[in-house]
Amino acid sequence: MSPSGAPAEGTEVDFSVIVPLYDEEDNVDALVDELASVLPPLGRFEVLAINDGSRDRTEALLQARAATLPWLRVLSLAKNGGQSAALACGFDHARAPLVLMMDGDLQNDPRDFARMLEVLATVDGVSGIRAKRKDGFVRRASSKIANKVRNWISGDHVVDSASGIKGFRMEVVRALPRFKGMHRFLPTLARIVGAEVVEIPVNHRPRAAGQAKYGVMNRVFKAFVDLCGVRWLKSRHIAYEVHEARGGAARSDASSNASSAASGAAGASSERAKRGPAA
Repeated sequence: MSPSGAPAEGTEVDFSVIVPLYDEEDNVDALVDELASVLPPLGRFEVLAINDGSRDRTEALLQARAATLPWLRVLSLAKNGGQSAALACGFDHARAPLVLMMDGDLQNDPRDFARMLEVLATVDGVSGIRAKRKDGFVRRASSKIANKVRNWISGDHVVDSASGIKGFRMEVVRALPRFKGMHRFLPTLARIVGAEVVEIPVNHRPRAAGQAKYGVMNRVFKAFVDLCGVRWLKSRHIAYEVHEARGGAARSDASSNASSAASGAAGASSERAKRGPAA
């Protein structure tokens, strides 16, 4: 696993975009072209294309594009690890204070990143709501049911947890608990570690090429088991208040295991992170 076409060491970037890809050779060129058109006006950036053990030409096509694009970094997992593993790899290698993510199938619209970056100026995380989802009836219906079940069991309220387009502060993603399937619960996990997360409407497009990697039946059982784990994590989360005295001067503070998770947020959002899980 090695970056290709990465910016020079020490170069500062304002935001990182993580794109997991698995057998998406038909979408690589269109994806890179669109990112090259949309992202430059938004600031200094890098794109981490995470090749998740693809069996087709996804890696070769990405490497070819990265040869002429210094902002495109290609990281390839030794074997297919799933979307959560690909995102975790991106979290570990991103260099910017803000981390954005989208799926590699072109159904997410990177033009929504402009609004997400604006929102991240005042909160710790933002997740997209696919208001006009361009999927079949079965996928849309099953997703609505799954969201209701997730909210009921987790005790959280997320309108579209499965949306692939999101953004967080680096301090948040580095503090998230990691497990297979975590990508389904990122807004809830971020709130567990003390971050303020909001949802905004985003564009959603039909898949133009390639095949969907998730169906209804191939994720129901795993998602339910993961959901029970999220509920357990939330119930066992550590949050505490501490009193420290130094030379007669007392100081009180509230913290959690991720009070540092959102410490990079400005002003009020940083103080919110120190108070533990959001309601």
